[in-house]
Amino acid sequence: MKVLVVGGGGREHALVRKIRESPRVRQVFCAPGNAGIAREAKLVPIPAEDVKGLLSFAKEEEIDLTVVGPEAPLCAGIVDLFTAEHLRIFGPTKAAAELEGSKAFAKSLMQKHLVPTATFRNFRDSEDARAYLHTVLDWPVVLKADGLAAGKGVIVAKSLAEADEVIEEMMERRAFGEAGRRVVVEEFLAGEEASIIAFIDGGTIAVLEASQDHKAALDGDRGPNTGGMGAYSPAPVVTDRVLDQVVRDILVPIVHALHVENRDYRGILYAGLMIGKGGPKVLEFNVRLGDPETQALLPRLKTDLVEMMEATIDGTLDRVELRWDPRAALCVVMASGGYPGRYEKGRTISGLDEAEALDGVHVFHAGTEAAGGRTVTAGGRVLGVTALGADLADAQARAYAAVGKIRFEGAHYRRDIGHRAVKAVSP
Repeated sequence: MKVLVVGGGGREHALVRKIRESPRVRQVFCAPGNAGIAREAKLVPIPAEDVKGLLSFAKEEEIDLTVVGPEAPLCAGIVDLFTAEHLRIFGPTKAAAELEGSKAFAKSLMQKHLVPTATFRNFRDSEDARAYLHTVLDWPVVLKADGLAAGKGVIVAKSLAEADEVIEEMMERRAFGEAGRRVVVEEFLAGEEASIIAFIDGGTIAVLEASQDHKAALDGDRGPNTGGMGAYSPAPVVTDRVLDQVVRDILVPIVHALHVENRDYRGILYAGLMIGKGGPKVLEFNVRLGDPETQALLPRLKTDLVEMMEATIDGTLDRVELRWDPRAALCVVMASGGYPGRYEKGRTISGLDEAEALDGVHVFHAGTEAAGGRTVTAGGRVLGVTALGADLADAQARAYAAVGKIRFEGAHYRRDIGHRAVKAVSP
């Protein structure tokens, strides 16, 4: 079969690599892809947001299965468009994808169906938001842009003055564009974060191994939020007891809630959780695989990914057995200097082959492109360097050994990925 992967980041590189392992796959295309993906799939120069262009390509090329990586095309209705043309595509419909596309919708749905989450208020008017913030007694609070903001529209304000600045940036200066037209203000939850990702076929929930992301830009979970600076799997904080709670109190109710709202769900459901004294609570829902959690999860997955995706589409997920590599995996994101703020592009990257030659190492490209026979930086998050190890400490050591082989001007990465599970190490 011929498969089209939509997207061009590290998640999509991991998807392409895993999809190529399936004996059912003859050829893989990726739109638009990147320099690393170009070594493993045929690149198609169509942006992920150009859903009509992708539809035309899929029809002309007679693509058997389209796999959507990022959230933007899902929220734009790419699944509805393809399905109307009788093309097989993996992902939720536009109506179901609103679970990620609107934080206000997701919070209201959780409240209505008693899914555990932080208390919150939604605001469309900046002055109303400010008036509410003046009544807040417990700080910090969390402010979230309602729409899609590439993982960066969440800010923790420690004081009224900070919160006022955030309201001004989001709602008045539109730092996140239309995503900040509406803002969610919610209580700050203490505890340890974890990511639970599941395949959902409308009736069956197949839960993947737990993982943990690191959103903050700097060591010690300091600095601004990013799209993710690293991840590892499994996540020890998600015990069997916690996982049972997540499935019973979060996943089952939210899938039921979507069904009640006539938004039947088929695809990936990602629950970003805070594990605290009161049990797991939802920080956010995403409607696709996490990035960089995917780079830590897929190297461990032994089940045929294409089989899982087709079973999800067909409603036969209960017939698929999940199998895992018992080793742990840890991914370190190498970013451009200045990320998530301003950064330079076009920096030559060296040492890629040396890093990937190390045992158990996968180097997934995120923001790269080819230029004059060189691989150069082309984004904020540049590479996801993943290593498998006997345990998390071993995977951490192997990942940082690989990071040490790679060079580009201004390279920035956290040196403590996995610090909650193992002692931090330096390359």
